[in-house]
Amino acid sequence: MSDEAKPFPAAGPRLAFGPLVAGAVFLFLALVPLMAEVWGGSYLTSLAIRAMILAIIAISLDLLLGHGGLVSFGHSAFVAIGAYATGIMITEGIYEMALILPVAIGAAALFALASGAISMRTTGVSFIMITLAFGQMVYFALGSLAQYGADDGLTLWSAPDFFGTGWLASDAGVYATVLAVLIATWAIVHAMVHARFGRVLRAARQNPTRVASMGYSVYNYRLTAYVIAGVIAAIAGVLWATHAEFVSPSLGSWQRSGDLIVIVVLGGMATRNGALIGAIFFVMIEEILSSITHDWRLIFGPILILIALFARGGLAGLIDRVKGPAT
Repeated sequence: MSDEAKPFPAAGPRLAFGPLVAGAVFLFLALVPLMAEVWGGSYLTSLAIRAMILAIIAISLDLLLGHGGLVSFGHSAFVAIGAYATGIMITEGIYEMALILPVAIGAAALFALASGAISMRTTGVSFIMITLAFGQMVYFALGSLAQYGADDGLTLWSAPDFFGTGWLASDAGVYATVLAVLIATWAIVHAMVHARFGRVLRAARQNPTRVASMGYSVYNYRLTAYVIAGVIAAIAGVLWATHAEFVSPSLGSWQRSGDLIVIVVLGGMATRNGALIGAIFFVMIEEILSSITHDWRLIFGPILILIALFARGGLAGLIDRVKGPAT
């Protein structure tokens, strides 16, 4: 069957280079704890953990934004749900991660299903605004939890247990866990988007009417992607709470969702490694510029403009062009 005859053609050979880039990034991240022993110490590992958690969230958002064409301005709400599920359960004396994680996933999935069922009936600016509204609902709801710190946030005085062990109480354990989740997220999401599910999702982004005429439910595919993305973001929220030992309503603010969109666009939407590279680059630039000036975003803005003008397809697209055409 020719490419023209295929209803949803697979991604082209440009992505063949992707696993090598991702492998190099994962290898570098695996070596960071060793480098921290001679330079940077716990600061370097903490910075890398933050970058990896942001990468997990960005990969989940790219499933919606890059592949589905759905600009969600409330994605950080799922991160906050996962983080607060962890914080509340630990505060109430439940420390086992095997119990915390299913609760966080269940809460995020239910919220995604309820909010997505409504949001997916809209498109364009209406979709942006309704996801923003749902995100702000979560933000203000968490801020009203007086028993759990309200606007001041909630400090976690103990780390979660991992099947009765203190694995997550150590920096090395948290680092290894976050890296493993990042690799698993990268592998699962990109296997999914290059399967039929992803091809239908991308086709619906281009021409939903044609996809529906072929017998596919665009609504169901988009809602499924929305729930999956929300669950992944909630898992990242659990990891964030475990690492930071502090949660606050600001995790679910619209500004955080805006930062996530910037990361995805910066790295390159709908690319194998765009969200991964964008998250690491964002954290590095933020740390460097914030050490120079408090108003670091005034410098970061022009950098984004230059990347948008001269790096078509984001940083991942720039790497592809430097590498040259696939053979």
